Amino acid sequence: MNLSGAQIIAEFLVKAGVPYAAGIPGHGIWTVLDALVDYADRLEPVQVMHEQAAVHLADGYYRACGRPMAAFTSIGPGAANTVMAVATAYVDSQALLLLTGSPHTYMRGHTVLQEIERVQWASFPRVTEPITKQTWQPSRVEQLPFVLQRAWSQMVTGRPGPVHLDLPMDVQADSADVAVQGPSPYLPSGRPRPDVFATQRAARRLMTAQRPVIVAGGGVILAEAAAELVALAEYLGAPVVTTWMGKGAIPEDHDLNGWSVGDTASTSGNALAADADVLLAVGCRFTDWTASSFRKGVSFAIPPTALIQLDVEAREIGKNYPVEIGLVADAKAGLADLLTAARDVGPARYDRAGAYFQRIQSLKGQWEALCRQRRESDTVPMTQSRATRELRAALDRRAIVVTGAGIVQAVIRQEFPVYEPRTHLTSGGFSSMGFTVPAAIGAKLAQPDRQVVAVAGDGDFLQTMQELAVAAMRDLPVLFVVFNNYGWGSIKGGQLANFGRSVAVDFVRRDQPYSPHFANIAREFDIPGWRVEDPAQIAPAVGKALDSGGPALLEVMVARDFPEAGAHKVGWWDVPVPAYHPEQRAQYEAGRREEQV
Repeated sequence: MNLSGAQIIAEFLVKAGVPYAAGIPGHGIWTVLDALVDYADRLEPVQVMHEQAAVHLADGYYRACGRPMAAFTSIGPGAANTVMAVATAYVDSQALLLLTGSPHTYMRGHTVLQEIERVQWASFPRVTEPITKQTWQPSRVEQLPFVLQRAWSQMVTGRPGPVHLDLPMDVQADSADVAVQGPSPYLPSGRPRPDVFATQRAARRLMTAQRPVIVAGGGVILAEAAAELVALAEYLGAPVVTTWMGKGAIPEDHDLNGWSVGDTASTSGNALAADADVLLAVGCRFTDWTASSFRKGVSFAIPPTALIQLDVEAREIGKNYPVEIGLVADAKAGLADLLTAARDVGPARYDRAGAYFQRIQSLKGQWEALCRQRRESDTVPMTQSRATRELRAALDRRAIVVTGAGIVQAVIRQEFPVYEPRTHLTSGGFSSMGFTVPAAIGAKLAQPDRQVVAVAGDGDFLQTMQELAVAAMRDLPVLFVVFNNYGWGSIKGGQLANFGRSVAVDFVRRDQPYSPHFANIAREFDIPGWRVEDPAQIAPAVGKALDSGGPALLEVMVARDFPEAGAHKVGWWDVPVPAYHPEQRAQYEAGRREEQV
C-alpha cells in the first residue's frame, strides 16, 4: 500500500485505538495534520492554546482511562513548549506519544526556520532525552512502521512513560509501499511475575507480622491492581497507606484505608507506617515527600521495620531503603501471587475485634479529629478544608478530581476522599503548576460519562487558564474550581515555616491584595462563572454548574493567613535554612541528624 509518512502515522494510531491527538498545527507538522483529515471519524485533532497544554491533556487522558493518546507540535518553539509537560508525565510514569516536526533531512544544519543546530543539526531530541523513555528521529519514510511499533512498545511496557518521534518534514510527505499494522502483534503477552521462592518468603513474613502495613504507590494504579491490593490487605488484616500517586488504590471509606503517608499527608498514615514491623511497598519510589525526607521514625523506620518491596523496575528496589525481600514484578501479578502464597501459609487474619484493627481505627479517628476544626470552620474567607468538604459533598462518588501544585494539591490529597483508581489525578513527582486545567480536559475526553472537576489555586490556574477556550469550543462539561488566595500560597506557607518571613508570594497592586475576577473571565470565554465567599454558597453553585451541561467555573475566595490558609503539615521536608535564622536553623539541624541518608 503506497502511503505518505503522515498517512502511515495516522493508520498506525487508528489501529492502536488512539481517538485523539492534541496540539497546535504549526508548519513543521502540517503534513501529519493534513493526513488526519481523511481519518477524522476515527482520529480527531484537539486544538489547544499552548503546546504544554497539549501534553498535559494527553497525560490527563491516560491517567483517567489507562489508554494512551498523542500530542503533536511544530518544529522549534512549539516542540520546546512541551518540555515541562513531558517531564511531568515522565516523572509520574504516564504513557503518551509526542510527535514533533523537524527540519527536512536535506536541509538539516542550514538554519531552517526554528531549527536548533549549533551543536548538532536538528538537535531538539537531545532536549527530550532525559524526560522520555526513548526518542526517535527517522530519516526515511520506510522506517516509520518499525519506529512506530518500537515507540508504542516502549511507551506501554514495563514502567510506562512518554516517548517522542521527531519527524522531518520530508519524511512526513514522502511515500512508500508499506504494510501498516497496529501494535498488538509486537507486544509481549502476560505480566512479569515475581520469583516463586521469594514470593513464598514474603508471604510467610507478612503472615507472621504483628503490625503489617502496605504502602500503595502509583504502580498499583498503573497496573490496574487495586482489587488485588484490597484482597491482600483484607487477608493480612493490614492497613493500606498511600503515596501522592497511590491515592485511590483503596476506597478511602474502607476500614483498612490508613490514609496518606509522608510530609503533607496524614498522622494516621505516618504513625502506622513508622510503627510497622513488616512493610510491603508496591509500586512506590520512596520519594522525599513520601518518606518525610528519610527522617527516621517520622514516616518510616527502616530498619528495624523489615521492608518487602515489589516494583516492576528493578532499580527502584533498595534505592532509598534496604530491603529484606525484593520482588521484581508487575503490581497486579505480584499482588495476586502474594495472596495465593499467603493462603498457603494460613487462614485470613482480618480480625475486626483484634487489638491491631482497633489501633488502626483509633489512629484514623485522631486524624479525623485533627482535620475537623478547619473542615467545619464557618470563618470567611473560608478554609480550603471547608471548601473541599462542601465540594466533595456536592459531587458523585465516582467523580474525577484533578489538581496541580500548591496547597490545593495537598488539601485534596488529605481531605477529598476518593473511592476508585484513576479518580484522583495530580502532578505528583514533578508537582507542576499549569497541569490542572488541561489535564482535566483530557480526563473528560477519556471519561465522558463521569463528573470531572479541576481544582486549582489561583497561581496554578493563571498558568494555563487560556485552555478554557478548548473546553468552551468543545462544550465539554468540566467544572473548573479556583481556590483564590491572592498569591502563591503554598510557597508563602513554606517560607513562613522555614524562614519566619515571606517574599514575592503575594499578588499586590497599590498595596492591596490583587486578583483578576476569575468568574468574570470565565464569562468572557462564554462559560458560566460564579464567585462565592460563603461556604454555604458552594453546593448551590456546584449544582448550577453541573446542570448547565457544559463547562463552568466556580471561584472560591479562601483564607490567606496561616495556619488557616494551609494544609496540615504532619511530616518532615528537608529545606535547608541559613544560620542567620537561628531558631529555624536549629530545628532544621535537629531534623537532619535524624535523616537516614
